[in-house]
Amino acid sequence: MDIKKIITRYVQYNLWANKKIADVLLKIDSALLDKELKSSFPSIRKTVHHIWDAELAWMMRLKGESVNWPPSAEFKNPAIDSFVTTSKTFVDYLTSKEENYFDFSTMYKTIKGETYTNTNAGIIMHCVNHGSYHRGQIITMLRELGITDLPATDFIAYQRLF
Repeated sequence: MDIKKIITRYVQYNLWANKKIADVLLKIDSALLDKELKSSFPSIRKTVHHIWDAELAWMMRLKGESVNWPPSAEFKNPAIDSFVTTSKTFVDYLTSKEENYFDFSTMYKTIKGETYTNTNAGIIMHCVNHGSYHRGQIITMLRELGITDLPATDFIAYQRLF
C-alpha cells in the first residue's frame, strides 16, 4: 500500500470516528455538553471545539494559509457537527493530492510563533492521533455523565470494516 492510500485511510478513519462521536453528542441533552468536568478541557463541547480547532489549524497550515487562533472563533454558531464537516473537507483535500505531496514538508508557525518544518504525512498523522486522544477523553467524560452506550472509535474497529 502506498503512502497516499495509508494517509487517506487514516483521515477517512478520523472522519468516521468523529461522526460516531457527533452522533452520540447530538442525541444527548445539550446542557450536558457544557457541564463542567475534569479533563484537559472543562466540558465536552470545549473538547470537541479543541479537536475541531486543531484540525482546522493543521489543514490551513498544510494549505499554506495563516492561522488565527482559535480558527473556530470565525464561525458565528460553532456546532458539534461542524468538526465532522471539517474532517470531511480534510479528507477531500488530501484525496486530491498526488502521492509525492505526502513526502513534501510544510513550514508553519505554532500559536506561540515558533517556526517548524515537518513532512506532510507526519503532520497529518499527528492531527489524526491528536483527535483520537481527545475523543478518548470525550468517551470518559460521557461515562462520567452516566452515558454508557458508546461506540468503539479505535482505528482497529474502523479497519475491521474492510
